[in-house]
Amino acid sequence: MLPADILARLGWPPQTEVAPAALPSGDMLQTRFADCPEFFPPGQMPAVPASPKLRELCFSSFAILHDGQTRTPVVVAERLNRSAVSQAQGMSRTDRFYPEARLPAAERAELADYRGSGYSRGHMAPAGDMATAEGMAQSFSLANMVPQDQKHNAGPWSRIEQDTRKYALRAAGDVYVFTGPVYAAQPRYIGAGVAVPQSLFKVVYDATTQRAWVHWQDNSSAAKVQAPISYADFVQRTGMRLLPPAAH
Repeated sequence: MLPADILARLGWPPQTEVAPAALPSGDMLQTRFADCPEFFPPGQMPAVPASPKLRELCFSSFAILHDGQTRTPVVVAERLNRSAVSQAQGMSRTDRFYPEARLPAAERAELADYRGSGYSRGHMAPAGDMATAEGMAQSFSLANMVPQDQKHNAGPWSRIEQDTRKYALRAAGDVYVFTGPVYAAQPRYIGAGVAVPQSLFKVVYDATTQRAWVHWQDNSSAAKVQAPISYADFVQRTGMRLLPPAAH
């Protein structure tokens, strides 16, 4: 059983627009992570603190565990490697954001929630990681976004995303990346109830070497790129277990 302070910190407490044709929508295409195991280390599905409105969403290039209480992701999983990152370098951004139709209206972010909020729609699975047109289009789902400080998004966080891709280009095999938000005990909200994270994390796991490290960043204009924390520290802070036991 997780300590109350961890659960509190995670706090996993309508304008419409047509989704890209690349993205199936509606109740007919509800998914489970069992449908997209390629985004997770073999045999290792994420274990996170329980919440009543968690939904598993598979996309063509990433997978999202979404929380309807915060209307944001809990964690977004990707698998990068040299081939995928090389292919992504030639992709153009679509910048066509849209609400995720597979989520109930009461659990999803809408375009209007971000309008005038002062926050960026911050990708968890970055557009720059997308190696296909379908993946690029789907990366602009609001299910893949959190309210992010604009300066942080364009500065330190962008550098971390780029450094992660550079590492994947050098790696011998697959690199699994898990990105998500962490909330204060009493988070701020924008729009109709989209929670604003206090911090963001990015777990990077090299499956070949079994090495892992975690970028932990305040969601703040004053944040700078800091030295990564250990995966063990990440588990202690969040209660999430995302990697195989051998990860170090």
